Amino acid sequence: MLLRRGTAGTRRRRKSWPQVPKDIEARWHRLNQLCADGSSQIRLGRLIDRLGSVDPGTQESALAELELATLLIRAGARVQFLPESQARTADLECRAGSDRFFAEVTAMVGSTDRRRFPLRGITRDENHGDEEDRGVILIHRILARIEQKAKQLGDYCDPVVLAVSIPRADLQPAGSAGREQIRLDLKRLAGMVSLLLPKLRHLSAVLITLWDVEPLPAPAAVRLANVALVERTKHQQAYPRVRLLVYNPAAGSPMTQGQQDMLRGLL
Repeated sequence: MLLRRGTAGTRRRRKSWPQVPKDIEARWHRLNQLCADGSSQIRLGRLIDRLGSVDPGTQESALAELELATLLIRAGARVQFLPESQARTADLECRAGSDRFFAEVTAMVGSTDRRRFPLRGITRDENHGDEEDRGVILIHRILARIEQKAKQLGDYCDPVVLAVSIPRADLQPAGSAGREQIRLDLKRLAGMVSLLLPKLRHLSAVLITLWDVEPLPAPAAVRLANVALVERTKHQQAYPRVRLLVYNPAAGSPMTQGQQDMLRGLL
């Protein structure tokens, strides 16, 4: 079904709209109704265009932005899509009562060529330890993405949340041949993100969504106080396998208790 806009102020003359699944179409329409301000309407129009892109990164970024906005609204937040500009800014402004925070959304979609070169110091043995190495590589790439995106968020005085979506843990576009199963140590990921965040004091929290990893068994039940984690079975394919929320204990603008509760509700 071709998607049509329901708000008169955002209708534009076009020959056709991208084909999108019905659930995404319904999600877009809902956001279009609830986020009626001018900048949100413009941003939503661009997002639906990007869903029809042939570039996997563009498409997945649009999906991740729609998903996070939908989750925040379900959790009770008022969401505004911020205008795109040459200045590097966050994607969403979120309010719950008198509290305000900002959210930046990014999707990690890599190429096969890029995956062939492991990080220095991490060996890849096709017979022994390669599954663990692939998990370590993924962790380091997540850390690199957090540092990269943090550079554009340093000017905010309010709390800032970075949401990282990883639709395929092997960082290959959908439809690629030779898909690899990635087994990931979630406690190691949480610990390394926790160690990184104090260096990035303008980030208040990081929300990581992993759709298809195979979590490694945890050796102990002890968890970090600044980490919230929800893990689902592989049979719940409509939901991400793992959502991991890491608060920055050294944040310049820490999340309020109400904001923390709201973010935990997203998991």
